[in-house]
Amino acid sequence: MRKYKLKLQKNIYSKLKDTYPVDRSDISFTYPPQIQMGDLALAFAFQLAKKMKRNPRELALEIAPLLAEVEDIQKVDVAGGGYINVFLDKDKVFKQNLASVNTSSLTPEEDKIIVEHTSINPNKAAHIGHLRNACLGDTLALCLKYKSEKVEIQNYIDDTGVQVADVVFGFMDIEKKSFSDIKSIKEKFDYYCWDLYARVSSYLEEHPEAKKRKSEILKKIEEGIDPEAEIGHYISRTILKAHLKTMQRLNIHYDLQACESSILGLKFWEHAFSLLKEKDAIYYAEEGANKGCWVMKADEQSDQEKIIVRSDGTVTYVGKDIAYQLWKCGLLDKDFYYEPFLEEEDGKIVWITTASPTSFSPTFGKGSMVFNVIDIRQSYTQKVVVQGLRVLGFPEHADKSIHFSYEMVALSPKSLQEMDQEISEKDKQKNFLEVSGRKGLGIKADDLIDKMELKAFQEVSSRNPDLSPGTKQEIAHSIAVGALRYFMLKFARNSIIIFDFEDALSFEGETGPYLQYTSVRIKSIFRKLNEREDFTEKKLNALIENSTFTTADLEQPELDDFWDLILYASQLDEEVLHSLGSLEFLHLAKFAFNLCQKFNAYYHKYPILAEQDQKLKNLRILTIYYIQTVLGKALNLMGIPQPERM
Repeated sequence: MRKYKLKLQKNIYSKLKDTYPVDRSDISFTYPPQIQMGDLALAFAFQLAKKMKRNPRELALEIAPLLAEVEDIQKVDVAGGGYINVFLDKDKVFKQNLASVNTSSLTPEEDKIIVEHTSINPNKAAHIGHLRNACLGDTLALCLKYKSEKVEIQNYIDDTGVQVADVVFGFMDIEKKSFSDIKSIKEKFDYYCWDLYARVSSYLEEHPEAKKRKSEILKKIEEGIDPEAEIGHYISRTILKAHLKTMQRLNIHYDLQACESSILGLKFWEHAFSLLKEKDAIYYAEEGANKGCWVMKADEQSDQEKIIVRSDGTVTYVGKDIAYQLWKCGLLDKDFYYEPFLEEEDGKIVWITTASPTSFSPTFGKGSMVFNVIDIRQSYTQKVVVQGLRVLGFPEHADKSIHFSYEMVALSPKSLQEMDQEISEKDKQKNFLEVSGRKGLGIKADDLIDKMELKAFQEVSSRNPDLSPGTKQEIAHSIAVGALRYFMLKFARNSIIIFDFEDALSFEGETGPYLQYTSVRIKSIFRKLNEREDFTEKKLNALIENSTFTTADLEQPELDDFWDLILYASQLDEEVLHSLGSLEFLHLAKFAFNLCQKFNAYYHKYPILAEQDQKLKNLRILTIYYIQTVLGKALNLMGIPQPERM
């Protein structure tokens, strides 16, 4: 519909421009509140009336006959004080929609867009909160690619940060393990470190004097001094592989793993530090709470200081983030070295940065726009990063450095108990509990996916007892992924999600499984058509190309329902743009849900398999083919699998 509206806008402007002082940009379309009122609505008569000092309704009545002459417009009505409602040529629109259903009307606007998402500290297993980040970031990337943008997906690895230092401290000072002892651990390593990290947090609370030793470990890791650095490297790389394996279960993939150790090893920070000092963007605090630190003002209007370099000489993560952001924008005059980190099943190489020269030369970075998908608690830090670009003289890059923020995923006491988590009687009375890695409170991502697959397997088995165990498991996996990804997208990103298994996995209501069920239902119709009438894909294509249908054959109730369904489905590209513009993928999620509701209501009234009138049957087949294709695209954009059966 977007492409259609652009064509109409052009033709309407050509029709009016010589007679009326109208701007093409004034001719914008909305949708009437009811389908009976028209297909599209125009309000430009109100702006035009102000220019011409005329009554808007009289002007609209004058313009309406001219619009009725525009190609593809069947009828024009004037409503209210000057609204112009347009009725389109249904046959022509539907035929053009069918012909272009596998193409996009969207065009790229940037040279290259970098999306950084997930970015889990590589010191423990991923938890449910990390999944919201990854699902939002992956859907953002999928929608940008659908828009034909060149997209690079990065995952920032804080492999020299305080969280990794905590785990190194736990191994070396609490468990007294050597490097060889650590490498010989047989348990799931990211799970082992999950528990150890919580133990370290408790230990440091009880023994605050040990924090000095932990600071020494952090400094040695940053400076590459063994054995601390060697152990830290092993921990981060082993857990990173576990994280990527977890994300692969949700069909989430990356192009580059960008490591903080590479930023330090290649002196990115020193270069950025020199630039910041040269521009007086940072200054040395001689007194006060931040004495001995290098600090930056959060913005020009604020006196609030953000520490960039601590008094002990270590760089804060915001300092390293500034250097990384400069590199992502192609502003640092430095580059990483790269090496393959792992090869995925389809043969794609996932690259990782390194500070050591290699023989590989892939091209990364130099984005004209950068999205950083980071939770809302990091808003201030991200503001400082953007301020760093601005004070260095890169305002355009600052404007296109976007913090894609989101709220946390909380856990209901019920969900925690379902996952066999021990919680206090006091916590059981709360509406939700916040995930806390330091306290070891939360649901590990793999455990969550396992539990959802188990519940889905039980449901599939009850509905399809004759399927093989392998097929049931495959379907259960698809349902679990669809349920989880849709649940993470259907809420406003700055609202707290309280995860609930029943809500996520229900086959009814606004859920991923309901969308998948609708997709399966349409596939079942085509499967039965093939079995009963040998209706193959070749025959479907011939019907699309050679059909002589006319909606005039439809009785009025079916015509209204058919057109409401088709007109709504045709808005997919607009919903993608709306979601990208607002960074709210609940719009796309809601569109897919509404489309499924409209289709299921339509098919309930107008069956296909039993229809005897062949012309009517063909029109309905084309209708559900169109809906199947649009729905499939919407599900793909949300990363929701489309099983053959459920």
